[in-house]
Amino acid sequence: MKYAVTRLLQLIPLLFVLTLVVFILMRLIPGDPVTIMLGHGAPPDAVAVERVRLGLDQPFYAQYLLFLKNLLKGDMGVSLSTGNTVASELVRRFPYTLTLALGGTVVAAVLGMMAGVVAAVHHNKSIDNTIVTVSMLAISTPSFFLALLLMLLFTFLLGWLPSIGLTSWKHAILPVITLGLSGMGLVTRTTRSSMLDVLSQDYVRTSRSSGIPEKITIYSHALKNALIPVITVLGLRFGYLLAGATLVETVFSIPGIGRFMVDGVLKRDYPVVQSTILVFAASFVTINTAVDLLYAFVDPRIKYE
Repeated sequence: MKYAVTRLLQLIPLLFVLTLVVFILMRLIPGDPVTIMLGHGAPPDAVAVERVRLGLDQPFYAQYLLFLKNLLKGDMGVSLSTGNTVASELVRRFPYTLTLALGGTVVAAVLGMMAGVVAAVHHNKSIDNTIVTVSMLAISTPSFFLALLLMLLFTFLLGWLPSIGLTSWKHAILPVITLGLSGMGLVTRTTRSSMLDVLSQDYVRTSRSSGIPEKITIYSHALKNALIPVITVLGLRFGYLLAGATLVETVFSIPGIGRFMVDGVLKRDYPVVQSTILVFAASFVTINTAVDLLYAFVDPRIKYE
């Protein structure tokens, strides 16, 4: 508990620095959000009035202090493009991103661990070489390209699955498979490497020489002790997806948090970008802390000093 509390407290200065960096960078990007909102042909008087209403006429430090003050009260501001509160937009969009993150992580975990174990058990054989090649291909293939291929095959050629939106479980199949296959390669290689290290240990050889069935030796003894690096990879993958699978959400027209942030950047929507990045960072660090705590449950030899 002490370790967990310490890790969570470390999040505070990290988020503070992150908000400052994002705040500065957003204002260095060329373009005026008020001009984008009202159009380039808007009268100068209307632009000036809108800038005053939004507080963009104030000095930089005053805008930043106001942002921090409102953030501490749970107020993330109002989106300059939609007119809705950023908090309400995040609450509405978060279930879409969570569905993709969970589904993609589960697919990557199941397929990647199975393939990694098979490759390690049949080390240097044809099936091992095939799995290594496929995993490298999965790692190197961009997610948006894989999404377009799946959409072309299962939507336009076969007509089996829808490809736009996320209103039913059928709509979730293609984006989840896309994210799962993208992460499967890294999970496969990590599992294979970790299993090869464990399979060379003395206790595995002793287990085999004692007549214990091979499946029990592999899945009950070896795999359990090889899970630490695999859990790390899966935790990072889930945190990355929870921070918004931007390209996949864009290709499949899913109104998730990642797409919300991209739209905010394009429209110079300061409250949206600042708040979404803050949520991304908090989610990522919290998940990494949970993964660290999970280590002790997987391997009781791990202690937190």
